[in-house]
Amino acid sequence: MAKGDELVRFITERVVDYVETPKEIRKERKQVKTKEPWSSRWFGMIPASLSMLGRDMVKRGRRTQSREK
Repeated sequence: MAKGDELVRFITERVVDYVETPKEIRKERKQVKTKEPWSSRWFGMIPASLSMLGRDMVKRGRRTQSREK
């Protein structure tokens, strides 16, 4: 029963805090938060690392082409 009581207390504190804060402050908090791209939200750092790898490979390809000429 202790875990259930803690959960109820936590939820109650969150609701009371939400209700007591003025509407303008809540809007400001919402605007400050920036969303991360859906790809990194769903797949973590894998898309970022693949894009970095792709950029590096493109740069290497350009280097080898310029050396061949």
